[in-house]
Amino acid sequence: MDVILLERISRLGQMGDTVKVKDGFARNFLLPKGKALRANEANKKKFEGQRAQLEARNLERKAEAQQVADMLDGKSFIIVRSAGETGQLYGSVSTRDIADLLIAEGFTVARNQVELNQPIKTIGLTNVAIALHAEVEVTITLNIARTADEAERQSKGETLTTAEAIYGDDINENARPDSFFDPNEEEGDEG
Repeated sequence: MDVILLERISRLGQMGDTVKVKDGFARNFLLPKGKALRANEANKKKFEGQRAQLEARNLERKAEAQQVADMLDGKSFIIVRSAGETGQLYGSVSTRDIADLLIAEGFTVARNQVELNQPIKTIGLTNVAIALHAEVEVTITLNIARTADEAERQSKGETLTTAEAIYGDDINENARPDSFFDPNEEEGDEG
């Protein structure tokens, strides 16, 4: 199906472009969300009549997004979650969690603006892209840790995915694997 884009859509085209897309994408996403019109003569005339308004609205949205991006750029946010000793989270951090965190911090970000290819499942520092507008993208850093103290240690560059990192040097010496086995003992000498 051929459609006329009413706004810039990444990997598709600019405002005013006539592009060919799959019918389902047009019917289920572009047309209902008001991002495109079917490409026919009547809609082409309608688009040309509204072009100045659409471009003005797009510039206004871009300016608003740029203001938020300027405040958000390079910021770091802490997420405290429970995790195992190896750093595996008991659950994951999803786009909804990130959007809720940013909203709680006073930023206007929708869940679909958080660009996360897969959920975050381990503790550590992670960079996440936020697409505030089709032409405005910003990167934030998430510090995912078990406690605020660990988050502070991680921000200084420490890796907390081992038992020594969690418990420090207090780990019981008798619990180390080499203390269970005598390297000088011969195999099969039982008896």
